[in-house]
Amino acid sequence: MMIPGPAEIRALHEKYAPTTEAFALVHTHCEIVWGIAEQLLSAPHLAHLDADLVRAGCLLHDIGVYRLYDDGRLDHRNYIRHGLLGHEILEAEGFPETLRRFCSHHTGVGLTRQDIVSQGLPLPPADYVAVTEEERLVMYADKFHTKSRPSAYLSPDEYAAHVRRFGADKVTGFQALRARFGDPDLAGPVPGSEAEGDATSAAVQA
Repeated sequence: MMIPGPAEIRALHEKYAPTTEAFALVHTHCEIVWGIAEQLLSAPHLAHLDADLVRAGCLLHDIGVYRLYDDGRLDHRNYIRHGLLGHEILEAEGFPETLRRFCSHHTGVGLTRQDIVSQGLPLPPADYVAVTEEERLVMYADKFHTKSRPSAYLSPDEYAAHVRRFGADKVTGFQALRARFGDPDLAGPVPGSEAEGDATSAAVQA
């Protein structure tokens, strides 16, 4: 499988971004998520992971957000659909399922069929859960930065508190990810974060 590099992925963001502001918001977030994942990948027990695949997954995971813009405004009500919309974009672009899954399987700590049915979410009932180690790392790294205005970083404890509202099983899922991948260092500079300014806390994680 040919894994696209940063330049190719940036061009894809530029192709689908409806405005320069949307591009800056989404692409910068994706770069920050890669910076966090890259930091976590330095742990010896994760040396076997495919770093190029993780990088591509991080840089592509939120590309579906662009499909939710209407007249420059983001459709927050249907934001939960951004993963599947990204999956559709990558499918149309000819990317393999291995890469498409980073879009559709990164939301929260995994969406199950039961979640979708019980919460009445606007998604086809199915399990959208990260399976491979690379998928799980991208999903985990994404939890520490939010695109919500103002965009900001979340500490592991802040995200744990946020996800508690969705049930004890989600807390358990996040704790398992944290035990596997460790806590990122958000105090120092994170690659891709230059446009974000100083790290601050936030209450919402996309």
